[in-house]
Amino acid sequence: MRYELAVGEKLVIPTGYDTVFTWEYDRGRERLLNLYAKGKQKQWDAEFRIDWDIPVDPSNPEHTPDPLVPIYGSSIWERATAEEKAELRWHMAAWLNSQFLHGEQGALFAAAKIVQVVPDVDLKLYAATQVVDEARHVEVYTKYLGKIGKAYPVNPHLKVLLDEVVRTPKWDMTCLGMQIMVEGLALAAFSILRDLIQEPLGKQIATYVMEDEARHVAFGRLALRDYYPELSEAERAEREEFVVEAAYLMRDRFTAEEVWEHVGVDAKEAVDYTLNSTMMREFRKVLFSRIVPAVKDIGLWGERVRRAFEEMGVIQFAEGDLEALSARDEEIAAELDRAKAETRKVMSMGEGGRS
Repeated sequence: MRYELAVGEKLVIPTGYDTVFTWEYDRGRERLLNLYAKGKQKQWDAEFRIDWDIPVDPSNPEHTPDPLVPIYGSSIWERATAEEKAELRWHMAAWLNSQFLHGEQGALFAAAKIVQVVPDVDLKLYAATQVVDEARHVEVYTKYLGKIGKAYPVNPHLKVLLDEVVRTPKWDMTCLGMQIMVEGLALAAFSILRDLIQEPLGKQIATYVMEDEARHVAFGRLALRDYYPELSEAERAEREEFVVEAAYLMRDRFTAEEVWEHVGVDAKEAVDYTLNSTMMREFRKVLFSRIVPAVKDIGLWGERVRRAFEEMGVIQFAEGDLEALSARDEEIAAELDRAKAETRKVMSMGEGGRS
């Protein structure tokens, strides 16, 4: 795959957290142990579950629908030729999936860290299943970007957030940053892709990765919902400040300014349009549809958090039913498996008839 911009030096993050051993193995919470059991049962092999022989044309609107290009509808877009629009779709597909890949690598590190630092065995057991999930997601997006043919380095806003999530010595803030904030946004972004794109390989990837991510958010909710009532007011304020900071970082990461600078588009005009267009404002709001109810569920619902969500126009998601959404994500993945199995059966019967 071709890297469109220099990826820079490897990011080395000094950490100062403790590895926690525990010698009590019989005090696991039922819901966390059930989630651990599901994590084991739901493992899958990306080599075989995903149909990698499907061709990919990222410049085609079926792969990258025009509304996924943030400057769609702008004067920049309207002035572009058909060839330039095809090129913009290609770059946007590469940039978006590159950020998914970088986020999955961050999640891999975070999950491995959580195994070490959480105090209870039931938390360690589930986090270990997530390590395998995240390794699979890194594999999937590496292969997918190879088929797209282009790749971009990590977005600066995402890089700042990943740095904070991995660097903090507090296990709950790693869990909060990754399981609730980053994974929650990823869930919403994948759902948009799953429901919008027609290209079958990208739809498969979004569908199957979402099935895993829904469990990860559930893990964060279960772990933090039990822990946060024990916090002091000062500790709670620190976590709520982090939620607000992370929310703004994630909202601003979708301006894709590095793409516009690279392809020769007026970056200021493109970013201004991205920040102010009605379509992109609505897109950014939907990205918080899984985060806001999760933050409320774990009890970080102080005035500053509510005010930030109101200012961002996403407070209406507070009453979202995450259990129902997660169940639907699993059902859509199962429906896709059944449809693929039926297609293979029909093809096999046809080949048998011809022979």
